[in-house]
Amino acid sequence: MTLDGLVEKLRASRGIAHKTDIAPVLAALGAGHGESAVMAAGDDCAAIPDGDGFLLFAAEGMVSDLIDAMPWFAGYCSVLVNVSDVCAMGGRPLAVVDVIWSAGVEPAAPVLEGMAAASRQLGVPIVGGHSNARSERTQLAVAIVGRAQRLLSSFEARAGERLLMAVDLRGAFVEPYPYWNAATEAPAARLRGDLAVLAGIAEAGLCAAAKDISMAGIVGTAMMLAECSRVGVRIDLERIPKPAGVPLERWLEIFPSYGYLLSVPEPHVNEVIARFGAREIDCAEIGSIQDEMHIDLHWHGEARTAWQLDTQAFIVPGDRRATRAFETPNVSIA
Repeated sequence: MTLDGLVEKLRASRGIAHKTDIAPVLAALGAGHGESAVMAAGDDCAAIPDGDGFLLFAAEGMVSDLIDAMPWFAGYCSVLVNVSDVCAMGGRPLAVVDVIWSAGVEPAAPVLEGMAAASRQLGVPIVGGHSNARSERTQLAVAIVGRAQRLLSSFEARAGERLLMAVDLRGAFVEPYPYWNAATEAPAARLRGDLAVLAGIAEAGLCAAAKDISMAGIVGTAMMLAECSRVGVRIDLERIPKPAGVPLERWLEIFPSYGYLLSVPEPHVNEVIARFGAREIDCAEIGSIQDEMHIDLHWHGEARTAWQLDTQAFIVPGDRRATRAFETPNVSIA
């Protein structure tokens, strides 16, 4: 595939389309009021200052086609993606609650079994929620609470920093989906230790900006990070860590069970890479943060601008962009 073809495919992807729906939601929440209901939206969690740290809140809804096709895996992922959001903010997860609808108790059983398996493996208890077994179909949403001493935020990337990608390649695709599963068969102790790396990086002050790779894929996640921080990103596609034999065009759209982008000051790059490497997690410098609010892709000596954030909003309407995520309590919808 050519670079032009890659850019076209990314812009038309389902993950990017889902994220572009966020901006009108934010606009509606803020419309017609002197003060918006949403503060600094765009981080993976809401971060509420609390004592010497922050309380973290996040929620995720699972897509219906995954629930219908793979109910156990959907239940498992509902817990894991929330845990990943907390870790992406430099936090440690405390507990989750769920809201599940189903046409009877029996259809909900494999979803609940998947949630319970993830809860046990990750050491994050399910402490409550809501159920409705008289619905037309099975639907699921899960919310999480966590805590951070120091934050990693989507609003703290700065021009001149290096863009790093960390991903656990010890997995496989969940066909035919873009989900890269390196979690369900992993030893519990190893997985918990891997997820704690982000909190360690935050607490050591090695960087201040990170985001977990979401359904928007690698480039889409970089776009969200850049838009919140009011910067641009250059991505060198050839430097992206990926499994042998997987086409780049497919890998760019992954939703990995363990995958993060970090904006790291140059003096700390080697230390951050080493921390992931000590856990046998692939981490590489894949680009840089730049002043101009463009998402520039470089591949085999060619360069293309995939998105111009200064002229086309992605997830946050222009009048809702904030300089910092946690000057006041914030709400996350990304």
